[in-house]
Parts: sequence; structure tokens; C-alpha cells
Amino acid sequence: MTQPVSATVPEALRAEGIVKRFGPLTALSGVSLTLRQGEILGILGDNGAGKSTLMKILTGFVPPTEGKLFVHGEEVALRSVDHARSLGIECVYQDLALANSLSVYHNLFLNREILYPGPFRLLNNRAMRRQAEACLEQIGVHIPSVTLPVERLSGGQRQAIAVARAVNSKARVLLLDEPLAAMGAREAGLIIDLILRLKAAGGLSIIMIMHNYAQALEIADHIVLMQRGQVTYENRAESTSVEELMEIVRREYRVVRNE
Repeated sequence: MTQPVSATVPEALRAEGIVKRFGPLTALSGVSLTLRQGEILGILGDNGAGKSTLMKILTGFVPPTEGKLFVHGEEVALRSVDHARSLGIECVYQDLALANSLSVYHNLFLNREILYPGPFRLLNNRAMRRQAEACLEQIGVHIPSVTLPVERLSGGQRQAIAVARAVNSKARVLLLDEPLAAMGAREAGLIIDLILRLKAAGGLSIIMIMHNYAQALEIADHIVLMQRGQVTYENRAESTSVEELMEIVRREYRVVRNE
């Protein structure tokens, strides 16, 4: 279990009364949550709960229909993904968005390549290799070589590279979309260790979208449960149990079945 983050710690990200409508469909209905600096926030919920829509709003991919967003205490209207990135918000999606045929170090600098000075825009591969090795060493990611193509790595290693790329871009708020999906126990353990090391190093606040209650409670400081586009439960992870969350979900299923 991670050490709790005090409620007196400044906010990294806050959503207030977020509503998102797609025509007649309401995907989010008044969602509010707070991520504090240095905290890991776990957002739980089944498919269709609104987690993915919320993530797209927090990363500037789509605007909210109503509601407010605050980044490090300042209200912002995110205009795009690039705008969110300029504020230090990065996302690692479930598909990782890695270029499998490219090397590890090229992936770490994808769309942010280091170039030699001059008019010809030549890649400075030596500088990128050196910085990639330093970045991976700093966060404790161990792979045989940064020159390997990503397609030669395991699922856990690819996830670690995707996280390292976000960290390498100077992220201050990191959103992880199902970071442990389809992983065995050993690889999941490696990613959990990486996430906890990033938290311990300071300077990074993390939101994890997850399905697995037990894993979320192991990693997160704070838990939010979403159902049908709303937050139906919020508490400290240390004050929450898997059984409590499952009972809330069972009650919701009974309501839906009887409607």
C-alpha cells in the first residue's frame, strides 16, 4: 500500500461538474474529482461507465459540454491534446501508440527528435541513445539495449517504454489507461513497481483507469468508482475494500435489472 497523500497537498488536477453529451446520449453527468500533487488516483468502473470519455476530456481530446477543469489550481479550457501536453498532462493509452519497428530510443523521442543544428534536419541518434539510457536508468527500467526494436520486447517492457516516453517528455500529470491489462502476474508486478518508483521520486501525479479492484487498492492513494457516467463512490484506498466496491456494483446491477 502506498503512503497516503495529505488533503492539504496542493491540487495537480481537478474536474468540477463535468458533463459530456453526444447528441441525445449523456456520457458523463456531473463528474467531479481531485488529483493531488504526488498522488496516485485509481478510477474504477466497468465498460460504459464513462472512464474513457473522462480521460479524453482530461487530455484535451474532446471538450466537456459543461463543467470546469483546473490544472495546478488554475482554471483551463483545454483546446487540444497538444495544449494539455504543454501543461504537463500526458496519457499512455491501452494500445500504447508505440512504433513497433522503431528502436526503443526512437520511440522515447517520437515526434520530439533531437536534431543536429543546421538546415538539413538530421537526427542526432547518439544524443537520443544517451538520453534514453539515462531516462530508463533513472526510473529503473531494464532492457537489453535501447537499440532494440520495440516489437522484440515483452508486453510489460513495452508498457514500461510507453510510460518512460511520457516521463521523458517532462509530464507532471500522467494518465494510464489500463496499464496492467492482459499481463501475467510477473509483468504486472514490474509495472506496479515502476509506478510506485515514479511516485516515490516525486514531481509526478498519476491517474490510473483500471478494472481490477485489488490491484487498484494495492497501488492507489485514492479511489473513485464510476457507474453510468457518474461518480458513485470516492474514498481513500486504505479505507476501501474489494468487498465494499463489489457490493456497490452488485446493487447497481440489481437496479439496472429492475428498470
